[in-house]
Amino acid sequence: MKIYLAGPEVFLSNAREVLDRKIDLTRRYGFVPVSPGDLEVPATDTKRAKGLAISSINERLMMSADMIIANLTPFRGVAADVGTAFELGFMCARGCPAYAFSNVLGDHYARVSCLHDGRIEPDAHGRPRGPDGLAVEDFDMVDNLMLDGGIEARGGMVITREVAPAELYTDHQAFEECLRQAAAKFLL
Repeated sequence: MKIYLAGPEVFLSNAREVLDRKIDLTRRYGFVPVSPGDLEVPATDTKRAKGLAISSINERLMMSADMIIANLTPFRGVAADVGTAFELGFMCARGCPAYAFSNVLGDHYARVSCLHDGRIEPDAHGRPRGPDGLAVEDFDMVDNLMLDGGIEARGGMVITREVAPAELYTDHQAFEECLRQAAAKFLL
């Protein structure tokens, strides 16, 4: 089985090293890794054309995969990387098994509450709202309910653990637990 390895690791200064470690772990558990860091981008005339080429290549890579493991560790804010969220949705729409992990234990509600310095109040209907007036999801889920829901609907799970801030995108223990769970389900 081929596993698409989704996550913001491609943005790290040591991306190749981090992706190679995930690739090695994936192989060790008996899967074939499909990594978005492993792409040849053709020469383009504009930055936009380059971005579109990368998007197209990543979609072809996802079409070649049977499953996804997505890194939902919050990236540049309180939620998962938006590209990773797209990839997870893409794979779920294809009906592929999905697993995910986060190297942060707090749920989405806790992170949004922290963003607003704890100023979340119920509205007249009891729905929690931030000081900006927007409703705040409070479902004891790692991220947006569509991400957690998509994973669980396809028989997967979200693994969470707390790591040191300097290791948010380089600690592979939760990723490895996803591999362990998937191997037990699909390879034994």
